[in-house]
Amino acid sequence: MDKPVKQLTAAYLSLKGVSCRLCSGGHAQRVGSLLPCGRMTPTQPSTSSSTRPAPAVNGVVHVEKKPLEVAQERADNKQHAKTFSPGRSKQHDKGASETTIRQQLQQVDVLENMGISRHFAGEIKRVLDRTYRCWLQRDEEIMLDTATCAMAFRILRMNGYDVSSDELYHVAEASVFQNSLGGYLNDTRTLLELHKASTVGISQDESILDTIGSWSGTLLREQLGSGGALRTPLFREVEHTLDCPFYTTLDRLDHRWTIENFNVTGHHMLETPYLSSRYTSREILALGIRDFSSSQFTYQQELQQLESWVKECRLDQLPFARQKLAYFYLSAAGTMFPPELSDARILWAKNGVLTTVVDDFFDVGGSKEELENLVTLVEMWDEHHKIEFYSEQVEIVFSSIYNSVNQLGAKASLLQDRNVTKHLIQIWLDLLKSMMTEVEWRMRKYVPTEEEYMKNASLTFALGPIVLPALYFVGPKIPESVVKDPEYNELFRLMSTCGRLLNDVQTFEREYGEGKLNSVSLLVLHGGCTSISEARRELQKPIDTCRRDLLRLVLGEEGAVPRPCKELFWKMCKVCYFFYSGTDGFSSPVEKAREVDAVINEPLKLEGSHASLPVV
Repeated sequence: MDKPVKQLTAAYLSLKGVSCRLCSGGHAQRVGSLLPCGRMTPTQPSTSSSTRPAPAVNGVVHVEKKPLEVAQERADNKQHAKTFSPGRSKQHDKGASETTIRQQLQQVDVLENMGISRHFAGEIKRVLDRTYRCWLQRDEEIMLDTATCAMAFRILRMNGYDVSSDELYHVAEASVFQNSLGGYLNDTRTLLELHKASTVGISQDESILDTIGSWSGTLLREQLGSGGALRTPLFREVEHTLDCPFYTTLDRLDHRWTIENFNVTGHHMLETPYLSSRYTSREILALGIRDFSSSQFTYQQELQQLESWVKECRLDQLPFARQKLAYFYLSAAGTMFPPELSDARILWAKNGVLTTVVDDFFDVGGSKEELENLVTLVEMWDEHHKIEFYSEQVEIVFSSIYNSVNQLGAKASLLQDRNVTKHLIQIWLDLLKSMMTEVEWRMRKYVPTEEEYMKNASLTFALGPIVLPALYFVGPKIPESVVKDPEYNELFRLMSTCGRLLNDVQTFEREYGEGKLNSVSLLVLHGGCTSISEARRELQKPIDTCRRDLLRLVLGEEGAVPRPCKELFWKMCKVCYFFYSGTDGFSSPVEKAREVDAVINEPLKLEGSHASLPVV
C-alpha cells in the first residue's frame, strides 16, 4: 500500500488549498463554514466574465469560472448526478453520474469525521454548493428521502449554509402519530440521521429539532435495549452518537473513532465511486491513518516541551496547585489538531496551566496579603521590581505569568504587525481582579444576586487567558477595533457563561464545602428552587440557550471577528461540555486519562483487513 498511498498523498497536497467557486445565481446567501480544520471560507458568486485568480484567504485559493463553465455546471445541476472534482474524463463522468446526493453527503461526512476534509476543501465545497442549490429548489432527491434531507440539513448548516429546520416539519409532525411513521420505526439509519440533525440547533425556537431529537433518541434507545440494533452494522455508531453528541466530545476523539470503525461508518463507500473513482476507500482510510498517526508524534513532542516548561517555571513545586497540563494539552490537541496550529496549542496549554494555578492560589493556596501582592505586581508589570514579593509562592506565580505573557506577546505581535502584549496583560488583570472580588465576597460572607454572580463568574471561569490570546495565532490579522467590537464580547460572554454553568452544576458539592457560592446554591437562595436537584435541572435551560446562541453566532454571516477566530470560542465550548457533561471530569486525575492516551500516545487499533494498513 505504500506506493499508492504516497501517490494519493501527493495528489492531496496538490489539491490542498484549492477551492472551485460555483455561481449560485440569486439564491440565498451562504453564511459561513465550520469544517473540522476551519479553513474553508465562504465565497460570493462571480460577477466577472473573465477568469482571474482570486486572492488566497486562509490558505484557500478561490478560482473564478468563465460563463461557459458556469452554464455547464447549471446544466449538470439538473441531473441527480453530483461529482467531486472538475476536469474528469468521460469514463470518470460515467462512474460519477451513478453517485447520488446522499452518497456524496455520506462521503463528505466521513472525510470530515476522519479529520482529513481540509485536503479536499475544493471538492467538498463543490458538493455542498450543489447540494445547497438543490435544497433551495426543494429537489425531490433530497426532500422525498428523510435520511438524505436530515443529513443535508445537518452538513449544510454546520458548514455555514443558511438552511431552515422548517424543512423537517413533516417529520416532527409525523412523530406525534406513530402510525404515520411508516418505515422509520425499523429504519435505524434514518433514525440516526434524524437524531444527528436534531443536535445542530441554533435557536431555542427550533422546537422542531427538539421534537425530532426526543422521538428519534427514544426509538434508538429502544432498539439498543431490545437488541434490534445489535443485528445491524450500525450498532456501534448508534451507541456512539447517543453517548457522545457532537458538542460534547473533542474533534480528535471523533476522528479516531471514525478511523477505527471505518468498516461501519465507511462501509457505504465500498459500493459507490469515491472521488470520481480516482481513489479507493482503502486509500482514503490510509490517508486518515497517516494523518492521525503523524500528528500524534507532533503532539508527543509538544507535550514534552510543555512538561519542561512547567519544571523551569517551578510550578510543580507549588503544593496547592493541581497539575493539569495533560488535560489542557488534550483540549488543545483535541480541537486545534492541524500541524500549522502548533503555536496556538502551546499557548492554549500554557495559559490553561497558569489559570489553574492562579485559581487554586485564590481558592486555597494564598493568604489575602499574597493575593493582593500578586494583583499589584500585575498592575505594575514592567515596574514590578519597585515592590517586593510577599512570598516565594507569589514570586513563582507572578514570574510564570510575566515571562509567558511577554514571550507569547512578542511572538503574537510579530504575527499581527502590532503590539498586542498590552492586551494580553489586560486579560490577566481582568481575571485576577474578578477572582479578588470573589475572595472579598467570601471573607465578608456577602451573598451576591444571581446577576452579580454571573457577571463576575463568567470571568473567574478563566477562559479569557486561554482563548483570547490564541485568536492571534490562528491566521487572520485582528485589528484593535475587533477586540472592542460587540461581537467579540458576545462570543466571549456566551462561551464563558455556558462553561461556568456546566462547571457549577458538577462542582456544587465541592465548592459548597469550601464555603463558595455558585449558580446552583443561588438558585435555591434567590431563584425559588426548593432543592439542589431542581436547581441543577433549571440550569440546563440557560446552558442549552448559550450553546445554541454561540453556535448561531459562529456559523453566522461574517462579522467583525474572522471565522477561524470565532471557531475557537466554539471549540472551547465543546471542551467545557467534554469535561463537565455528567461529572466533574476536570478535577479527577483519572477521569479523562484514557482520552489523553487516545489522542496523544496510543496507536490506532484497526480491525479486520484494515489491520494491515500502516499506522505510522
